[in-house]
Amino acid sequence: MNQHSAVSNSQAEAEWQARVDLAAAHRLAVMYGLHEAIDNHFTLLVPGYDDRFLLAPHGLHWSEVRASDLMVVGLDGTRHAGEGLIEDTAFFIHAPVHASPGRPRCVLHTHMPQATALSMLDDPLLVMASQNAIGFWGRMAVCDYNGFALGRDEGERMVAAMGDKSVLILRNHGVVTTGASVAEAFNDLYFFERAAETQLLALASGQPLRVVPESVIEHTYAQYRESEAVGDALRIELHFAALKRILDRRGEDYAS
Repeated sequence: MNQHSAVSNSQAEAEWQARVDLAAAHRLAVMYGLHEAIDNHFTLLVPGYDDRFLLAPHGLHWSEVRASDLMVVGLDGTRHAGEGLIEDTAFFIHAPVHASPGRPRCVLHTHMPQATALSMLDDPLLVMASQNAIGFWGRMAVCDYNGFALGRDEGERMVAAMGDKSVLILRNHGVVTTGASVAEAFNDLYFFERAAETQLLALASGQPLRVVPESVIEHTYAQYRESEAVGDALRIELHFAALKRILDRRGEDYAS
């Protein structure tokens, strides 16, 4: 095998694994009730590229999405591979986020119920009153609602609001999580929803929240960063691999 063939095979394998992971994220969103049927959108930059991303065709229920279904869409709107509908808001939100200075490789946007309920409050930020919430300390931004994202300017407005944060709370709308991989972005999506749920449950008691002292918040957040790995394995990778095994045991065909 010559060097060109080896590179081509390696590139193809990397893209297929990216497709499998993104398809799995769609199925997991269904499993956890984080989806809106055929709406909302998950995207991932194609390995080896920073100007094109994987996107599910609009009209597929998320329980149907397979690795082979994913289209390759350029940041300029060009379809490089695949068939199906490119939904306007998917393109106009995700293309600007992928093109932003931080160049996040994975961008997940949902109207998941607990996070969306949080986004409807006057103060939609997670309160530093739970361990899960502390994991998002200093990583959240808020963007005011402005209707549907039917133009690139709306996605660029979201990017400006996000700045250097990795989680964007869209007021009266939902949430966006970003990451260097599907595993990282989905880990945030999962734990943000859990933190929002426990915050709303606590608020429903009618009692005031007991906020963790700032010194303990800083200490705990540092512990989050210091314990990202267990042995030689990243926690986020272990989490995502375990979730994919659940899908495999259920006989899901996401990897086809």
